[in-house]
Amino acid sequence: MNSIWDIDRWEEIWQVLMRNKLRTFLTAFGVFWGIFMLVIMLGSGNGLQNGVTKSFQGNATNSVFMWTRNTSLPYDGLPRNRRFNFKNADIEAAINNIPELEHIAPRCQLGGWRGGNNVTRGTVTAAFSVNGDLPIIQKIQPVTLRSGRFLNQFDIQEKRKICVIGERAVETLFKKDEDPLGQYIQISGVYFQVVGTFSPLSSNNREEAMNSIYLPFTTFQQVFNWGDNVGWLSATSKPNVPASVVQEKLTELFKKRHRVSPADKSAVGSFNLEAEFAKFQGLFLGIKVLVWIVGLGTLFAGVIGVSNIMLIVVRERTKEIGVRRAIGASPWSIISQIMLEALLLTFTAGYMGLVAGVSLLAGISQLLGEGDAESMFLNPSIDLQVGLAALAVLVVCGLLAGLIPARRAMSISTVDALRTEL
Repeated sequence: MNSIWDIDRWEEIWQVLMRNKLRTFLTAFGVFWGIFMLVIMLGSGNGLQNGVTKSFQGNATNSVFMWTRNTSLPYDGLPRNRRFNFKNADIEAAINNIPELEHIAPRCQLGGWRGGNNVTRGTVTAAFSVNGDLPIIQKIQPVTLRSGRFLNQFDIQEKRKICVIGERAVETLFKKDEDPLGQYIQISGVYFQVVGTFSPLSSNNREEAMNSIYLPFTTFQQVFNWGDNVGWLSATSKPNVPASVVQEKLTELFKKRHRVSPADKSAVGSFNLEAEFAKFQGLFLGIKVLVWIVGLGTLFAGVIGVSNIMLIVVRERTKEIGVRRAIGASPWSIISQIMLEALLLTFTAGYMGLVAGVSLLAGISQLLGEGDAESMFLNPSIDLQVGLAALAVLVVCGLLAGLIPARRAMSISTVDALRTEL
């Protein structure tokens, strides 16, 4: 009985636990349910985080988007409610004066797929979002090429009348087995040759991206009489530089160049994707902390149940403990016996709960598969480190659950134990 590996000791522990099967089952179920719910809640939180993170996939999370609006304050002799536009020169000024800027992509935009019909091929007419872009847009809002190529610098320099069309435009304007490459489509009365087709990489604004058509930026400005006006722009910051730094410096630069009051908060609109992404990350961190608090609380409740049951077991075995002490059993032998009983019950029930939780998450993940583009719940699972941490918590809790009953057993004098009537 001196070694924890003694087979007789483990047989005795098993017999003690099986004396009252219903009590043992209900006690074990409390531990099982605690670890099961912890795993399910952690896996569900990860599934939600994976789905939301996927919606950002393909977009540079250190990016900002900026556009102009009417001024709200008079400044430098100019009236309030004045309208202005970004210019090509503003882009060059930003590149030359903001060292924290990594990429900047101006865009001109025509119509929209929810607006009037603006694209025609043969007898088919439809509405699409037509964008004038530079090749650098692929660094900020990348797409997956299905065929052909994307815009390149020669298209910009030579103002080529070419286009790259989204999959919805392919489905609408061309027959099922027809190759769109090399074909021509008419955009607001001007013909453009299709040199590539694409699919959205990000599920964020996927529907809009599917209905988009890319034209060379310079071609767009010339063909549709935009002059040197820019519709809006997107930009990214260099590594380890917050996007908010670029956002503030761009806003300050544009206000200065267009004679807008520094105090005007509405003249230059902007959207910081990095800030939005950080909000989601903070939200999921809070969810994880809450899950651990609730899950561990449930688990500890089950462990307390184990400890209480072991106290009852000790009370029932008071005379037996007295006999063992009378015939020379060491204190460690008795303490280790009680603690091993609690550890076996806790670990076995907890391990089964862990396996059941992981198995259920794996089944749900298998049913969901890769998820569709709009899925907000994807691959619910827990990391191996989390599972090992849960097992470690179980071992510690099992030992603690047996510690108090073991100390209770040793506090009883041998004489009083032998006098106890069963």
